[in-house]
Amino acid sequence: MSLKLSSAQMVQNAREKITEIETTDLIAMLNDPDVVVVDIRDIRERQRSGYIPGSFHAPRGMIEFWVDPDSPYYKDVFGQEGKTYVLHCASGWRSAITTATLQDMGFEAAHLKEGFSTWANQGGPIEFPEKKD
Repeated sequence: MSLKLSSAQMVQNAREKITEIETTDLIAMLNDPDVVVVDIRDIRERQRSGYIPGSFHAPRGMIEFWVDPDSPYYKDVFGQEGKTYVLHCASGWRSAITTATLQDMGFEAAHLKEGFSTWANQGGPIEFPEKKD
């Protein structure tokens, strides 16, 4: 089967039109109250690998609906004026495509270039969900 557009090309096309943030730069931005880190990974990834403290979880499959004020699924976290939204996934592929899609919708965001994969190795703090008995 031959696709008209490969997933790798989709990621490349997205990266050409969005803002990418390096891991060390986002680590330095964590205490800025005007930065909202948005984790688009699956809930199981967050449970298994942990998450960036203070990050907001918005699953990849719902985020377009959550940022749209006209959607019945809208989340107020995405309506904050003056905030810098930084999306991330595990490796930066899903977040690149998602950031480009949100930008096409008129929602400004950036993404973590390397994703969560380099976060701990570069000194980024990680939290884990509490285990339920």
